[in-house]
Amino acid sequence: MERYSSQGARGVRWPGSELSAVRPVAQLEEPVCHQTSGCACLLSQQLEFITPFQLYFNPDLIFRKFQVWRLITNFLFFGPLGFSFFFNMIFLYRYCRMLEEGSFRGRTADFVFMFLFGGFLMTLFGLFASLFFLGQAFTIMLVYVWSRRNPYIRMNFFGLLNFQAPFLPWVLMGFSLLLGNSIIIDLLGIAVGHIYYFLEDVFPNQPGGKKLLLTPGFLKMVFDTPEEDPNYNPLPEDRAENQPRDQDENQQHPQ
Repeated sequence: MERYSSQGARGVRWPGSELSAVRPVAQLEEPVCHQTSGCACLLSQQLEFITPFQLYFNPDLIFRKFQVWRLITNFLFFGPLGFSFFFNMIFLYRYCRMLEEGSFRGRTADFVFMFLFGGFLMTLFGLFASLFFLGQAFTIMLVYVWSRRNPYIRMNFFGLLNFQAPFLPWVLMGFSLLLGNSIIIDLLGIAVGHIYYFLEDVFPNQPGGKKLLLTPGFLKMVFDTPEEDPNYNPLPEDRAENQPRDQDENQQHPQ
């Protein structure tokens, strides 16, 4: 009976130590993005409810057997429970939070659109590169976008190498190469991250450039708080000055 091997699945690498070695100097709080889904997939696999063979990216099964869930589940699997898994989740958790609370603060719809745009490009590349799981590439994409938008933050690698944040994805890729792992998944994440960064941050600011990545209106309706209309004239009873005051404010204090 064929068994799943984490060493044989392209798109998944399990060194883990490269994730633990890199730490930002400025410590920021981390949020939950889609780690919950990843943990759910891991728990289901550990309990043998599902297997990686039911999650991996397979165009033939997607288009011929209509197993469309594979378009999503291949991003949610980060390997078996272990040291590498936790550090992969920490990296995803950290840089997703930094983006969400940094350059995407108040722009949840744009944040979701970046997820969809990156996932779409990775899926297209996955068709030609025979990658089974794309969660690692998605994490590298987040790291790349964050690093380019925070170019002056100093990073440290094993306490030996200091560098600016934009070099972080390349340091991770170089370390993975030294460990003998395939760097295809790293290159995919860097490539997709650069495409998004160029179209979103660079090209619109060039002479003759314009914003090409426009967040669909339905995403803004779902995720963003509607902007108040400056021309809106509330009814007299809804105006603030006509609202009843607190009882203690209406009481007359004795002289």
